[in-house]
Amino acid sequence: MKICVPVTADQGLESPVSGHFGSAPIYMLVDVETRQATALSNARAVHEHGACRPLDALAGHDVGAIVVGGIGAGALMKLQGAGIRVYRATAATVAGCLDAFVKNEAEEIGPGGACGRHGHGHDDEHDHGRHGHGHPAELPNRI
Repeated sequence: MKICVPVTADQGLESPVSGHFGSAPIYMLVDVETRQATALSNARAVHEHGACRPLDALAGHDVGAIVVGGIGAGALMKLQGAGIRVYRATAATVAGCLDAFVKNEAEEIGPGGACGRHGHGHDDEHDHGRHGHGHPAELPNRI
């Protein structure tokens, strides 16, 4: 199975986790068995609020789960509707998130766990760790 972790820079398994799914510049795809990581550019990293099309960005890639620092309700519903499970990032790097996922320590995000409608530049305009979203404060929010 492959998981996807939105990141701010391509540093393989040491890539810093992005604070938000839709505005992450890169999606790191990781095979949970081999730990092989592949960077996938998010061509829609800058988008209007509510216009996130996560399935477009992941088209053609067999992704079973997403591990995110934050995600909007629309993207969450689209991913879950496609059978992709979404989990909350609990570490600052892809490696840490992968380890938690493999150990079944990652918390699955339900409909109430999505970010609300507030400011859109998720990674640049606010710190998810301080807004009560339940995002880990240690996750990087800037490139």
